[in-house]
Amino acid sequence: MTSQIKPKTPPPPPVVPEEEIEDGHELRMSLLEHLDDLRTTLTRAAIALIIGIVIALPLTQPILEFLRQPYGERFQILDPTGSVISFFRVTLMIGAIISIPATTYQLLLFIIPGMTKQEKKYLFRAIPAITLLFLIGVIFAWTILIPPALDFLQGFQSETFKAEWTADGYLGFVTALVFWMGVAFETPLIFFVLALMGMVEARTLARNWRIAIIASAVAAAFITPTVDPVNMFLVMGPLMALYGLSIILVMIGRRISKVDAQA
Repeated sequence: MTSQIKPKTPPPPPVVPEEEIEDGHELRMSLLEHLDDLRTTLTRAAIALIIGIVIALPLTQPILEFLRQPYGERFQILDPTGSVISFFRVTLMIGAIISIPATTYQLLLFIIPGMTKQEKKYLFRAIPAITLLFLIGVIFAWTILIPPALDFLQGFQSETFKAEWTADGYLGFVTALVFWMGVAFETPLIFFVLALMGMVEARTLARNWRIAIIASAVAAAFITPTVDPVNMFLVMGPLMALYGLSIILVMIGRRISKVDAQA
């Protein structure tokens, strides 16, 4: 009589304690997912910037001529690569401005995960207005902020120092001031979108006005390359006005979000 050999059943998988799953595996997977999302976001933003730079290349020369008007003559360079660096500095700024809509959209999608279709619709509709505010900030910096800043820098201790700016120094100053003021002008509408999503309250912003003043002063010191109070106030004043506009837009956004929730 032959005995039947029963196949050995594989041992059951080890039981992983629930605490270990929550603290280890799920946390590790969540971190990897966030890193993957970050990689995707940065890749898309980089592609948008490259496309913007390609579009900006034929626009760089006429914009260089426009930026040269306060300078008054041909740009001065002191090293063999100075002209190349200055040219592509302006190209990079123009490309960054062109890519602002796509870059802003991708960054907000990463910062605010799990958005609903309605919230994505709000964000998508706000992109043109965010771009418009950026351009308004650029115009404000060029027409209101830069002329007195240049006058101050050119006239500062003129009996001791002779102002002969290089292309790299002048264009670096102008492009940084223009770009960051454009970014600052985007903040009210970004707060509005966050209010539509229920992520910020007007009372919270109004209650923290002292912090806003300090933050505006720090931002003005960062944006303004001069140390005189006049030019710092020219930056700080609009920043505080933008903060007040943010509070108003947050109030409107919260009302809209409550109406949509009840509908």
